[in-house]
Amino acid sequence: MSRHIEIRQLIIADLVSGAFPPGARLKIDELASRYATGHMPVREALRELQGAGILQVGPGRSARVAQMDRRFVENLFATRSALEIMLTQRAASRCRRDDIDGLQAIEEALEAQVQSGDYRGAFNSNREFHTRIYALADNPEAVALVERNWTLLLALWERVGFAADRYGGVVSDHRSLLKALAANDAEAAGMIMGAHVVKAKFELLERVDRQRNSSP
Repeated sequence: MSRHIEIRQLIIADLVSGAFPPGARLKIDELASRYATGHMPVREALRELQGAGILQVGPGRSARVAQMDRRFVENLFATRSALEIMLTQRAASRCRRDDIDGLQAIEEALEAQVQSGDYRGAFNSNREFHTRIYALADNPEAVALVERNWTLLLALWERVGFAADRYGGVVSDHRSLLKALAANDAEAAGMIMGAHVVKAKFELLERVDRQRNSSP
C-alpha cells in the first residue's frame, strides 16, 4: 500500500473519532509529525480528501475539515441516490442465484447485529451489503465515487450517534430489494434503493438537527 494511502486512512480514522472536528485546520507540518512521515504523502492524502469533499482548501499549506451541516448532508445524499439507483439497476440485470445467497448471508448477519444492539457492526454489514451490489454492477468508476460517500456517512453517523430505531426500516428495505434482485427486476430494484436512500437521508438530517438544537 502506498504511504499516502496509509496517511489518508489515518486522517479519516481521526476524522471519524472526532480528533479533527468540523472546521478544524489541518497543517501539513503537524500531520507529518503526528503520523511520523514526510510532507509529500501528507500532501497527496490531503489532495485526495479535498477531492472527495471531506476537506476544504485552507490558508497556506493547510486544509480545513468540511462543515457537515444540513446543506452538506442534502448534497451528499443527492449524489448517493443517483449513483446507487444506477448501480442497483445494473446489478439487478446481472444478479444470479449465488449472488443472492451471498447477499442473504450478509443480511442475516446484519439482522443478528441489530438484535444484539451492535449498531456499529450493523452499519458495517449494511455497507458490505451495498458494496456487494455495487460489485455486481461492474462500474468501478461509479463505485469509487460512492465509496467516498460512505466514508463521509460514517463520519456523520459517528458524530450524531447510530440510530437504533432506523434499522427496522433498513431490514425491511433489504428484504424487498433481495426479492427484486432475485427476479432480475431492474426497475423495482432501483425504486426500492432510491426510497431506501431517501429514508436514510431524512433520518440522518433529523439527528443532525436534533444535535444542533440541543447544543448550548
